[in-house]
Amino acid sequence: MYIVFEGVDTSGKTTQIELLKQSLPHAIYTKEPGGTSIGQSLRDILLHKGLSSFRAELFLFLADRAEHYKKIIEPNLDKLIISDRGFISGIAYALTNHPNLDLDFLLTLNKFALEDNLPDKVILFKTNKSLIQERMGEKKEDSIEKRGLDYLLKVQENMIKVLENLDIKYHLIDSSNQIEDIRKQIKGLL
Repeated sequence: MYIVFEGVDTSGKTTQIELLKQSLPHAIYTKEPGGTSIGQSLRDILLHKGLSSFRAELFLFLADRAEHYKKIIEPNLDKLIISDRGFISGIAYALTNHPNLDLDFLLTLNKFALEDNLPDKVILFKTNKSLIQERMGEKKEDSIEKRGLDYLLKVQENMIKVLENLDIKYHLIDSSNQIEDIRKQIKGLL
């Protein structure tokens, strides 16, 4: 089963994945961007170098997604795979950066990168402005986080929009709940 944890930065998805590693040590854990060696290089470019063209950014994310699918997801489809982000956030960020992009076009590109194999389930961590502010604290911001809180909330809104347009099981998790309560909720979903 291929499960993607989605959410903007500081929503708690990575924390919950770390907790799952203790109780489900035999699952395959990965992330996008950066789940492969090529993906790590692309992640560095995407998050720290900055690109002058949104098309270049979009295609680098798609290149990472295609490589990630071929190297990590496809060979392990008979196992439990948990990914920290995936194509939902990829599309949501693209729509936020360029609202005139067509959702169907972005879905087509992403389905092509994923060889038409979408996740079995998506768990979306929904947050709010005050929680993001609180959790950002002293965290060093990457180039995407520097775009601001309203930007991140728009990305989250677009993640929900994308999920509503797909035939994928998804669950919304309230990120303001206690970590242990969220952990129990996720274990129940799995």
